[in-house]
Amino acid sequence: MTVDQILQQEIKDTQVWLSREKDESIYKRDLKKRIELINWVLENMKNPDVEICSLIECRMSETI
Repeated sequence: MTVDQILQQEIKDTQVWLSREKDESIYKRDLKKRIELINWVLENMKNPDVEICSLIECRMSETI
């Protein structure tokens, strides 16, 4: 499995958990943020000039 495939699977798994959450909660918000972050990583991975690890670290710092 490639990194791209693993991240796509993570999105699917997270969406399943998100669909099971009925009420708005911190957990549900975190699941949404997780999907958003993974999609962002997938988009940025397309650019070979980007140092993805540093970029992810910056984004995580902003998110937290």
